[in-house]
Amino acid sequence: MGIFNSLFGGKESEASQEAKMSYLNWIPLTSIEQLDEIKELSKSTSILIFKHSTRCGISSMVIKRFEALFKEEHQNLKVYYLDLLNYRTISDEIGYSFQVMHQSPQLLVIKKGVSVYQTSHYDILQTNLSRFI
Repeated sequence: MGIFNSLFGGKESEASQEAKMSYLNWIPLTSIEQLDEIKELSKSTSILIFKHSTRCGISSMVIKRFEALFKEEHQNLKVYYLDLLNYRTISDEIGYSFQVMHQSPQLLVIKKGVSVYQTSHYDILQTNLSRFI
């Protein structure tokens, strides 16, 4: 019946609509100067940086599933999104500033100006986001 609903305009269930709602508000990371902002903000709260390659199939799958991890309780987490292909110099600076090796996809958590957590690839999906609230 699902295929007929999508073809003929059947109404989505409330649960289905809620599942599509995202509590993740990406903050584009597009300048090296933003790293100073991240360090400053991290003095009072955890800041997440998601490094993503738009040409990588694994990265594309992980980012979609990562977005699905966000629940209402996570909506106030600040998550910066870095497009690696367009901003490689920023990625290099992240590695230098936070002393982490480059990987893609990669998730970093910055607290008090340092990386306190980093993971990559499918391991990103095992991250307990609640511990960073």
